[in-house]
Amino acid sequence: MSLTAAMESSCELDLVYITERIIAVSYPSTAEEQSYSSNLREVAHMLKSKHGNNYVLFNLSERRRDVNKLHPKVLDFGWPDMHTPALEKICSICKAMDTWLNAAAHNVVVLHNKGNRGRLGVVVAAYMHYSNISASADQALDRFAMKRFYEDKVVPVGQPSQKRYIHYFSGLLSGSIKMNNKPLFLHHVIMHGIPNFESKGGCRPFLKIYQAMQPVYTSGIYNVQGDSQTGICITIEPGLLLKGDILLKCYHKKFRSPTRDVIFRVQFHTCAVHDLDVVFGKEDLDEAFRDDRFPEYGKVEFVFSYGPEKIQGMEHLENGPSVSVDYNTSDPLIRWDSYENFNIQREESAEGAWAEPPLPSKHLEKG
Repeated sequence: MSLTAAMESSCELDLVYITERIIAVSYPSTAEEQSYSSNLREVAHMLKSKHGNNYVLFNLSERRRDVNKLHPKVLDFGWPDMHTPALEKICSICKAMDTWLNAAAHNVVVLHNKGNRGRLGVVVAAYMHYSNISASADQALDRFAMKRFYEDKVVPVGQPSQKRYIHYFSGLLSGSIKMNNKPLFLHHVIMHGIPNFESKGGCRPFLKIYQAMQPVYTSGIYNVQGDSQTGICITIEPGLLLKGDILLKCYHKKFRSPTRDVIFRVQFHTCAVHDLDVVFGKEDLDEAFRDDRFPEYGKVEFVFSYGPEKIQGMEHLENGPSVSVDYNTSDPLIRWDSYENFNIQREESAEGAWAEPPLPSKHLEKG
């Protein structure tokens, strides 16, 4: 343990045996590269001496060659920090963990993460629910340990969308959430309450919508004064067809400045959407849930339909005359995609039989 203590002090490494066979190796995003790299070698030495070649590394962060110092066999399942992975990816991770752990009694899983610990939380909580399918006394003890790790280490730093996806996964496994296979067309995104992102109040929001982490829509830039409106409606006509994992990100474009701030971010999966009117409160919105600039009573409403045609009787949603819109989406600041580096990575590391395993429940097979 003195080695572990030395490593922790050198670059804030957090090495935790969540259970006897599931280990978390986590570094903050601020860890210096040189310290982080040398640390990996020390961790690899410790793992090798204690577990031989009986462990597989699950990398939950961006792909990088030096992670292979921990083990020559690395499964890359990474996704952007502070976000949630695709629902299908959660299934794949759990299936791969289960396959490896059940292959031999001495096999060990090492979860590697550089950045916010929310990534670890998603995987640990999801696997806790996944392992609940085949209960045994030993697994019950493991689930208690996983639950304690999740509550102690992850809940304080997690994002609402991460908790939402764990809820989806648990509900789909148990059958408490039924699959929605109907097409959903998004027509309106309504912000109730105006965030205060300008010195004189108000904000200049614009939306970017992603499907499977690929951009599918960018709105114009809305100029809203804080005391002129109680809300703002961004209308998409014809309606935008959404299916699967959706990320909606609302930015504030600073006035006379080539920068932007995140107002809120929200991720959801259309398979779990059964209402044509969906409301996310402040506590449900990533980033905004702990941002004082977003009003406490604020919420974001999504209005869907089952077709692209304009929904009749929605004239009351139109913005007042004080709201102006700039449709110059060719602005590099508006067009810039912060997920491009993840989008161009080929997911080739989870090879062979683990690449696209069967979904773990009859409730998921339809999706």
